[in-house]
Amino acid sequence: MLNVNTNYGAMVALQNLNITQGQLGQTENRISTGLMVAGPKDNGAVWAVAQGMRSDVAALASVTTSLNEATSATDVAVSAGQAISDLLTQMKAKALSASDSSLSQNSREAYNADFVALRDQITNIVNNAGFNGINLINGSTAKLDALANAQGTAFITVTARDLSLGGANVSIAANSTISTSAKASSMITTVDASITALDLALAQLGTDSKKVGIQTTFVSNLADSLTQGIGNLVNADMAKESANLTALQTKQQLGIQALSIANQAPSAILALFR
Repeated sequence: MLNVNTNYGAMVALQNLNITQGQLGQTENRISTGLMVAGPKDNGAVWAVAQGMRSDVAALASVTTSLNEATSATDVAVSAGQAISDLLTQMKAKALSASDSSLSQNSREAYNADFVALRDQITNIVNNAGFNGINLINGSTAKLDALANAQGTAFITVTARDLSLGGANVSIAANSTISTSAKASSMITTVDASITALDLALAQLGTDSKKVGIQTTFVSNLADSLTQGIGNLVNADMAKESANLTALQTKQQLGIQALSIANQAPSAILALFR
């Protein structure tokens, strides 16, 4: 039936054109953002899952920072311990030389001065072996706990080792000297014991550092996997979207032409009155 009050063909054509326009806008948004799911309107369930995973990735970044800080503090402690070990080796050589009872007074004083300088250098190293306020070898800290998971419920512990003079590992007193042959002979035993204890302490620090490093690698890989998973959920397939864009643009042009044709249909009624 032909009538001028209702143009059903134009209504259908307009509905189809609106649908095409909506699909085209969605495709253009995906291309401009690179995301198939950019917000809750696109896919609420997928967006919620992706947001939860993004939260985990952000938390793992904090975990990595904590682990890196622990690694740095431990590495500084290990480096300081190695320097102290070298000093102890030199101190042992000085003590051994000074234990010779036939030394002249000048020679003994020279050996003692060298020994005292090396002794004081140990204190200097211990006091300056801190990282970001954390010193694992001066006795000020018992342990260092680094975050190990995104929930903050697990930790990697680095146990501090006191390497200061007169401590549990370096038994040489802060005022020790080798000013006499007897003191020098006694010091050889003391230095040997300190070297043995120090080597064990350094081995333990090295083990803790390796443990932190392994966890750091795991957390980094986990964050990468989660990031990839987020991408699999929300990223748009650009090749597919490009093809859709071309198809929808063509469909849009056809829809406009169909609407134009439908709008011209009522004018055919005029022919009936000629």
